[in-house]
Amino acid sequence: MDQARLVARRLPQAPGVYRFRDDNGRILYIGRAVNLRRRVLSYWTHLGDRPRLARMVNRIARVEGVECDSEHEAAWLERNLLEHTKPRWNRTEGGAEVVGYIRFDPDGPRFTHELELTRKHFGPYLGGLRVRQAISAIQRVIPLQYTTEATGSVREFAKLFGVGPDDREMLTQAAYAVLDREPSAVAAVRDELTRRRDQAAGALRFEFAGKLQDELAAFEWIVAEQKVSLLAADDADVHGWADGVMVSFGLRDGRVRTWTQHAMTERTARERVAATPAGWQLFAQRNAELAARLLA
Repeated sequence: MDQARLVARRLPQAPGVYRFRDDNGRILYIGRAVNLRRRVLSYWTHLGDRPRLARMVNRIARVEGVECDSEHEAAWLERNLLEHTKPRWNRTEGGAEVVGYIRFDPDGPRFTHELELTRKHFGPYLGGLRVRQAISAIQRVIPLQYTTEATGSVREFAKLFGVGPDDREMLTQAAYAVLDREPSAVAAVRDELTRRRDQAAGALRFEFAGKLQDELAAFEWIVAEQKVSLLAADDADVHGWADGVMVSFGLRDGRVRTWTQHAMTERTARERVAATPAGWQLFAQRNAELAARLLA
């Protein structure tokens, strides 16, 4: 246990997934973290009145980790792994967040949160509330919902925002660019939300500023890097090697479902690493280096 605690100090202060094993190599627990090092070390310092976890900690012989590119990616990876295998100390099989999508409704026109795939859609995303808050954030900056022929209050808002039916296509494409994670489009919405939040706080409208902060956080959640669960039929084997350790991820139907690591010579690993898809090479190499550091 003391050795495992020392190893935990080598984890990065980054989002990711962690895994505990016992002396026999059996997986005890899989979890995710915003900060891997802080979260894993907390098992030895902040268990409080959770005797069940204290019993598990006494059995930890090895700590393993995967550094992800965002909190959202870590959440998806944890979910996928738990759906494939449920260790003894995990209570659920794949996370509690609702899986959702964002769909463009041309009759609105507006973007909606959907639980099933229909027509033009983006996602998948985890967390129904976050998805709805992100939609609100995007439509707050890109007022697509007011580009209608409607009368009454909708028309008054359209005048206020300076938009109309002729702007529908332009605003739709602007929203698509954001949801496709185009850097300039994402930055424009982020900057405007930040400006409005700070302006509200400066005017002492703290409740509204808090609402905007929540929407900004949800927006960051859905536009962050996330490749471990995609709407694709891709199957691939992803491999990284460093200092005698091979780390492998199994991608099936667009989702990373397995994570393994074991000793291997560079000569044996070379062909598998070379066959790893280009978009996964940095991820695989980074996590092979992490695995080697934790085993050193």
